Amino acid sequence: MPRRPPLHGRPHSRRLARHLHGIRIVLNIMLALALLYTVTLAKVLLIPLVLAAFLGLALNPIVAGAARRRVPRWFSASVLMVGLLTAVGWAGSLLAQPAMGWFHSAPAAIRALLPKLKSVLQPFEAASRATQSLVGGASAHAAGSPGSVAVSAWDLLSNTPKAMAAVLTVVLLVFFFLLYGDTLLRRLVELAPNFRHKRHTVAVVRSIQTEVSRYILTTVLINVVLGLTTAAMLWLLHVPDPLLWGAVAALANFIPYVGAITTTVVLLLVGSVHFDTLGQAMLPALCFAGITAVEGNLITPMIMGRRMRISPIAILLWLLVWGWLWGIPGALLAVPMLTSAKLIAGHVRGWEWFAHLVQR
Repeated sequence: MPRRPPLHGRPHSRRLARHLHGIRIVLNIMLALALLYTVTLAKVLLIPLVLAAFLGLALNPIVAGAARRRVPRWFSASVLMVGLLTAVGWAGSLLAQPAMGWFHSAPAAIRALLPKLKSVLQPFEAASRATQSLVGGASAHAAGSPGSVAVSAWDLLSNTPKAMAAVLTVVLLVFFFLLYGDTLLRRLVELAPNFRHKRHTVAVVRSIQTEVSRYILTTVLINVVLGLTTAAMLWLLHVPDPLLWGAVAALANFIPYVGAITTTVVLLLVGSVHFDTLGQAMLPALCFAGITAVEGNLITPMIMGRRMRISPIAILLWLLVWGWLWGIPGALLAVPMLTSAKLIAGHVRGWEWFAHLVQR
């Protein structure tokens, strides 16, 4: 008859298991902190790489479709990149002059806006004075003159090489991702140990690639349509430079919630500068709020479907983390990264919990 292990050994094994579990938790926390530090330290390298990866995923179906029609990948990738750069350069040259005009006229616009705001804020000032008189405090008012915004030519010249280097890096990375993307996939498949794993790897990678590229292209198209609709609305309301504010709305809409709120505030300030009455000043912001409400609550969920929908809490936390780590580029790339991580986690065994956690 086999002997049972002594009872005094079981509490010792349970204590050892608890200690190992605690050590594992501490190591995971240290690993997460080390990753956050590395991501922050290497942001100059990682931001162009992540942006180029998303652009490459979005444009890859076009190059792959041309390759199926026996068009060489280098030719279709070159034509696509030249066309994309031409479109971006044309849009930049079209919007640069009105943007610089608004930038240089900002101090005068603020000075013109202050008298209009004074009539709106007058009841609040009266209430503040009444409160101070009730508590017996002495009120001292100091009128400050708005400062002037000045940018030296040396600052522009010193930052131009950095900007050009970043743009060139992204362009080259996107071109080589389009050119050698399938080669990288074949190298990844070759690492699988047997045919069953190779087939599973190809299926997972193809599915992730298709879904991520579809999401990115759909988001870009929705934001472009939103920008054009905003520009048309502002043109009908006789707001100056409607294309500029439409481009601002399209770019800001890549940041959920925060982008729409920011654009609404900007349009409220623009309307306050160029219109005299309060109703006319608020009309552009109110119309944009209606447009973005329809887009965010009806059009985007209907097009994206349930699989692409993410919890607002997860989006806000993700925006907070990546905005803190990478600033404005991190906020712009946060939601595409979260959506891609959710899609990847849904296909990787053992990470389904993450996809379920961020799902709406």
